[in-house]
Parts: sequence; structure tokens; C-alpha cells
Amino acid sequence: MRFTVTKASEGYVRPAEPTPAGSLTLDWIGRYPTHRGLVDSLHIFEHGKEPAKVIREALAKALVPYYPLAGRIVQPEGCDPRVECTGEGIWFVEASADCSLADVNHLERPLMLAHEDLVPYTELETSPADTIMMIQVTEFACGGFVVGLRFNHASADGMGSAQFIYAVGELARGLPEPTVKPVWDRDSYPNPKVKPAPLPDLPKLALEYSELNFPAHYINQLKNQYLEHANGRWCSTFDIIIAKVWQCRTRAVYSDPDVNIRMCFFASTRHILKVNKGYYGNSIFPVKVSTTSGKIMSSPVVEIVDLIKKAKDQMAVDVLKWANDEFESDPFSMTFNYETIYVSDWTKLGFSEVDYGWGIPMYCGPFTNNDYIASCILLKAPAPFQGTRLIARCVSSEHADAFSEQLNRFD
Repeated sequence: MRFTVTKASEGYVRPAEPTPAGSLTLDWIGRYPTHRGLVDSLHIFEHGKEPAKVIREALAKALVPYYPLAGRIVQPEGCDPRVECTGEGIWFVEASADCSLADVNHLERPLMLAHEDLVPYTELETSPADTIMMIQVTEFACGGFVVGLRFNHASADGMGSAQFIYAVGELARGLPEPTVKPVWDRDSYPNPKVKPAPLPDLPKLALEYSELNFPAHYINQLKNQYLEHANGRWCSTFDIIIAKVWQCRTRAVYSDPDVNIRMCFFASTRHILKVNKGYYGNSIFPVKVSTTSGKIMSSPVVEIVDLIKKAKDQMAVDVLKWANDEFESDPFSMTFNYETIYVSDWTKLGFSEVDYGWGIPMYCGPFTNNDYIASCILLKAPAPFQGTRLIARCVSSEHADAFSEQLNRFD
């Protein structure tokens, strides 16, 4: 059966009160060329009463302390990009679906509604690189609703964006102000002189979508194995699952043990750089692990965790070197190819704790597909499942069955 989403109204939501004008500096990471673009995500809620109206009103209130997000990213010729505090607002769409969330299987794959039905678009003159944030609230029959969010990575990282959306939720629930006072403070963030590397080539990899929920008891089993291996030292859910997934992918793709392979993920540096609690800009740094296919194929998963933890420890050293302008070349430079996978952890960003008055989302996660980055993303599994969800686009069709077979071996 074919269902329809109708976009009833759309336009800018402006701050509820007058806000300061002027220009604001972006942090070094926000000025990075690859960060000028919108990241799409879906946030699915089982219950709500007039959620679009409630969220619209709360959004206007939140844009008073978070007024830079109501502006635009501009880049005059010969200058760095910056935020112009215009007060124009955030593009907001109210929509309704002629079905319930259950009718579309709570938007599980394969999707029964189109991407463009669930996230906001505008045909106005503002380009995606200039837009800071867009929001669509789609109300479903039987009370459920979906928030389609598009945020510009130049203005905030995942934690910063979640901080803002969490504040919208607090105001929607009737709090007089956000519990965390937002701080722009980009001028005091490290600003090393090292120049960004040239933009990498973008290959066409033709990657297949895959998805798996890891049960909490299996994750704990793997963690206990690491605890025994490391003489009582701890590892995170992220560490153990990504070690397992990297091994599964390597075994599925390679027979040659001498292929140089890489894994990269971005880790928060807020605790290392001691940034203000309310800072909502970019504060991340790449963690890179390089080894051979044979090493990953033959090692126990717990030893792959050791490699990941060692790279994390090195990142803590490197980010301070970067902050002190001790790098001669760009540590953020990336290579996109089939030998390199990129990993993101959405489980601790804060989106899963957002509550507009009817409870936290049953599911939230990125809503972006591409064929030039082999990627894996960890998410909180949809309720009521207890565990962690992996969504991946990291293998081509010729390796998809073998990858799935490896992933589903819970041993």
C-alpha cells in the first residue's frame, strides 16, 4: 500500500525575542572544507499531542540563547567562513502522514516512505552550505510523530547539535530556560596555523546497506572476555563492537593477509581540552588505526580492542600537539577508499535523551547514504530491544552475504 506525507506549512521560525546581530567566528574544525554540509537524521516518537505546534513554540524560545543558529554561514571572497547573526531563523516544516507508524513498520528498512517526505527541503536562495539547521515534524495517525533534522556540521558537532535539540525539548516541557547555558566561545578554541589538506578524491564504491542489533547480553559477554584478557581493565561497548565488526568485514572482503587496511573515527575532545560545559561547537579529533588484513583476520577480538584503545591513547596526545600548533601536516586529512572504514558512535551524543513532553524517542539515527565512504554507525537499538544497533554501508554487493554471515556469528 502506498502512503502519503502532506507538508501543510513551512517557513522560518525566528527567535521569540530580539537577539544580538553581528558576525561570529567558526572554530577551526567548523571552517574545515568537508564540514560545510547538512547531516540528516530521523527521531521517531511513539506518542505526542500536537507535537509540531509544541516544538515550533519551544524552538522559537530556544533560539533566544542559541541565537547564532538562527543566522547564516557566510564566506566573503578571500575570507574564512563565519556565522552572520541575521535572526532569520530555522526553516521549519509541519507535515502529516495518512498512516500510523505501525503501518510503515516504524520506518525500519526497507523504507515505505521516501527520504524527501521525512526531512525538510527548501527551494529558497539559501544553499545547504549556508543553512545552519532545518527541522520537519511529521505527525502520524494514532499519535506518533517523527522529527526530521538537518544540521550543518560547520556550526556544531553531534554533541553540540544534540545539546540544542535537548534544550528545545526542555522548553517544550515547560522549563523556563535550558539547564545547560549555551556558550559560543569559538574564539578561545584552539586555532592552529596548519592548513587543511586538499579535499580527497571521492570514489564510487557502490556500497550495500546492512543492519544488525547486538543484544546487550552478547555485548556484556564480549566485554567480560576483554576484562579477563586485560587483567581487569575496562573497554566500552563501542570498542568491543567495532573490533568485532572490523574483523567481520576484513574476513568477508580479503583473502590476501598483506593488504594495508585502516579504520578511522572521530572522538570528542571536550574532556581533554577542558572546554566549557555549554560549548556547542565542534570539539572532535580523528582516531586512526592502521594494520594489515592478516592481523585483523587472525587476532582474537580482544586484541583488536587493544589496537583501538592504543589509538585512542595516542589521540589524547595528538590533540594537545594539534592545539599547540605542533603538527606540520593536517591530522584531519582523510582518504576514502575500500580499504578504509569510517565509524561513528551515535549512542552517547544526547539525541536519545530528548523529550518534548511525551517521552524519549524509540529510535533516532542518521538518515544519510553515500557511496564514497565505507561507513559503520552505532546507535541505541529501537525500543523495546535491549542492545546496540549497527547500520553499515561498508561492503559492495559481492561481499555483502559473507559480511552478513560473519556478523551473525554470535560466538
